[in-house]
Amino acid sequence: MTMRLPAIMKTTAARLSALYLLLFGACAVLLVIYMTSISVRIIAAQNQETIQEEARNLARAYERGGIPRLVRVVEQRARQPGANLYLIADPNGRILSGNVESLQPGVLELEGWTQRPFAYERYGDNGLGQRAPAPETARGRLAHTAMALVIRLPNRMILLVGRDLGEPERFRRVVQRALILALAFMGIGAFVIWFFVGRAALRRIDSISAASQRIMGGDLSGRLPVSAAGDEFDRLSDNLNAMLTRISALNEGLKQVSDNIAHDLKTPLTRLRQRAESALAGSKDKAALREALEAAIAESDQLIRTFNAILMISRLEAGYSAESTDRIDLAGIIADVAELYEPVAEERGVALKTRIAGPQTVTANRELVAQALSNVVDNAIKYCAGHATAPAVSIALEKTEGEVRIVIADNGPGIPAGDRKRATERFVRLEASRSQPGSGLGLSLARAVMTFHRGRLELADADPGLKVAMIFPAAGAAS
Repeated sequence: MTMRLPAIMKTTAARLSALYLLLFGACAVLLVIYMTSISVRIIAAQNQETIQEEARNLARAYERGGIPRLVRVVEQRARQPGANLYLIADPNGRILSGNVESLQPGVLELEGWTQRPFAYERYGDNGLGQRAPAPETARGRLAHTAMALVIRLPNRMILLVGRDLGEPERFRRVVQRALILALAFMGIGAFVIWFFVGRAALRRIDSISAASQRIMGGDLSGRLPVSAAGDEFDRLSDNLNAMLTRISALNEGLKQVSDNIAHDLKTPLTRLRQRAESALAGSKDKAALREALEAAIAESDQLIRTFNAILMISRLEAGYSAESTDRIDLAGIIADVAELYEPVAEERGVALKTRIAGPQTVTANRELVAQALSNVVDNAIKYCAGHATAPAVSIALEKTEGEVRIVIADNGPGIPAGDRKRATERFVRLEASRSQPGSGLGLSLARAVMTFHRGRLELADADPGLKVAMIFPAAGAAS
């Protein structure tokens, strides 16, 4: 079963929301681990620096006064509040001085930094206020952990300077709890925001889904809902609504073309068939047969021109055409068209005049503009002749702010205001034009050409007659 677009959007939104929450949780856990570990590393580095500085001071005391002075300095510093760990032991590891009562076995056997934190018990932790012999105590029974630097003196005595790790551990736990608490509040806030914002988004998707189902059910006039928020959903709905409007217009145009072809092309096709039958059933005179064939060819040529015009209009209205555009001068096109139709106008007794203020440049396709202008001028001459005592057609080139206009005016019968919009549709021929030859595609093609060039075709009253304006955006003007 094919899944519709809104259902896909809803499923995708739910999956993305779950994925974002999962990523947020993973990032939160990694942040806690990273911040905790980096805090421990920073404190460990500070502890090492402090121990090294203290060891240098004790080494200087030993150099100035030997073991007696070193013992006095150690005893003095060991009694200070919050003191570091100090220990002086004999070569056998028996504690002689300092504030350490007992150590994890093996600590004094090596020299340098202890490989890992070790367990110890500080002097006075037993509550008696006096030093007890250092027992062989398991690490689990000792109260504290520390890191230390073990130094062997020249007389084989052992000096240990260390620092308790209880404070860094407490700091690590404080940082960890603070981060967990902060991230928990952030997670709760993110969940609340997701709950309300996500539900609102899903409601919007549901409304789009309902509207799309109505449209797919056959209601092509329906449109997707647009709120006043102006968010991504509104922009998506606006674009889809514009697409639906375009599709509806193309479908309507296709329907009109189908209907018009069925009605307006039936007559010439029937006439073509009747001529062929008459030629076959009539005399065998070669001249008559030739005349019938020539008439059939002329009728076929007219049908081909009609179909070519239909294809051209469809391509232009769909926005697709192989024609390229360039900067062209409309004054030259008007002069060429006027020269082409001057003999036709003279033959029909129509005065053809041009009024060109000067060269006007636009970005367009020369052949398409010339064809559209020719259609309008041909219509003006055709309908003007015989409807006025002094029939006349004028072609003017005008420039207004941001626009260039080609205005074709005649003093013929004109088109009533209520029929002007319909007159630009395909195959539409008003009652006044039924007696004139044509297919009803001239103004429709002109309108399609103007739409292709992001311009417009306007019909107005010339008092008397009809005024047709082909309006182009001026070169450099915003389209």
